[in-house]
Amino acid sequence: MKRIILIGFLLFGVIVINAQTKEELQARKAEKQAEANAAQKEANAIQAEIDALPGWRVGAFGTIGGSLSNFKNWYAQGTPNNASGNFGITFNGFANLIEKKFFWRNTLTTNLNWVKLDNKDIDTDDSSFKPTTDVFNLSSLYGRNLSKSFAVSGLLEYRTTLLDNFNDPGYLDVGIGGTWTPVTNLIVVIHPLNYNFVFSSGDTVFESSMGSKIIADYTRKIGAINFKTNLSVFQSYKSSDYSNWTWTNSFSYTLWKMIGVGFDFGLRSNKQEALNYALGQYDQLAIPVQTEPSFDNIDNKLQSYYTIGLSYKF
Repeated sequence: MKRIILIGFLLFGVIVINAQTKEELQARKAEKQAEANAAQKEANAIQAEIDALPGWRVGAFGTIGGSLSNFKNWYAQGTPNNASGNFGITFNGFANLIEKKFFWRNTLTTNLNWVKLDNKDIDTDDSSFKPTTDVFNLSSLYGRNLSKSFAVSGLLEYRTTLLDNFNDPGYLDVGIGGTWTPVTNLIVVIHPLNYNFVFSSGDTVFESSMGSKIIADYTRKIGAINFKTNLSVFQSYKSSDYSNWTWTNSFSYTLWKMIGVGFDFGLRSNKQEALNYALGQYDQLAIPVQTEPSFDNIDNKLQSYYTIGLSYKF
């Protein structure tokens, strides 16, 4: 009986000691966390002072995603012998000159993706990587400050594809107006005088026109998170058929050193592109009884893409 009581006291003592040790460790952790929070707050304040200094600000981040697979005698699928793969990369970079009286903001956004499917039982199929997602956007915005948050500005923005049909079509916006920067990371461009040059080869539906240009861009870094969202809208004064808009978004989260995970997606509406594609399909089908596509009957479906993969912080 005495032995049982002694063992009980020993177990109770161990539990009490462990409880005290856990409470002490939690208290020390809370103390260190408070010190770290204070240090981070001070570091953020210093960074804000650095960001407010005039001069160049340069940065970039991107996403890389891909996979490879090979099947041999895998009869459960329709193509038992095949090799497939896909590879994609996005890049978001900026070089901004910020001065007291003026600014010059330059951005580059690309999203490129390739995919292949090689059926090893067929000698005539294409086993090379083919481009799928193909986005290229380059812009340059110059402004003279009238106040802390408003400036008169001029914009050059070029959009096209790189891997397939380069500059066919290609879009170049040239315009003047105003730029509003209500907060540090948000830029709103409103240019009521803008000409949208559209480049294309051959006899196509693409046409240049005068209109207004609106851009909203928000780029920010919070700890290990980088994100960028950009909305670019052109409203044609000639016809709404020549108007278009594109919305792109990029997110990356750093997990270890410079490596992390990234997610990109984009939406676009462009009636000229939709009609040009439909006419190409119509010519290939060559069905006389089918109504030829036009601006009046075209179904301008929403365009979209997304990319998920590893990210690299440049």
